[in-house]
Amino acid sequence: MSTCTLVLTVLAVLGAVLGDESYTSRWDNVNVDPILKNERLLKTYLKCVLDQGSCSPDAAELKKNIPDALENECSKCTEKQRENVEKVMRHIYNKKPDMFNQLEKKYDPRGVYRAKYTAKYPEEAKREGVKV
Repeated sequence: MSTCTLVLTVLAVLGAVLGDESYTSRWDNVNVDPILKNERLLKTYLKCVLDQGSCSPDAAELKKNIPDALENECSKCTEKQRENVEKVMRHIYNKKPDMFNQLEKKYDPRGVYRAKYTAKYPEEAKREGVKV
């Protein structure tokens, strides 16, 4: 999965809202560790972004922005959002592969973003076992 897909998923967890030039920074101080440890909360966000359940207003706003963030490699993300996205996606990729596969199936069914990620970050992709 690409970095963009990773970024978007974390942003969903954080409930970031798209602004004109960048995503809002109001969620930059969110500690994602408790979210990652809360299976129920993770599943709630997952169901929202997969169109399988209801969404909080923040999660719904984010969900509609996922395609933009993927397409533009999260160019509107703050540095803190990128850090949190990486942390959350590593957790999901390594510890919740079923969740990761569902996200990838919905947001990268043709492997476009995964291929971009492995091309842009070949050493990191190799180290993490990400294959095209």
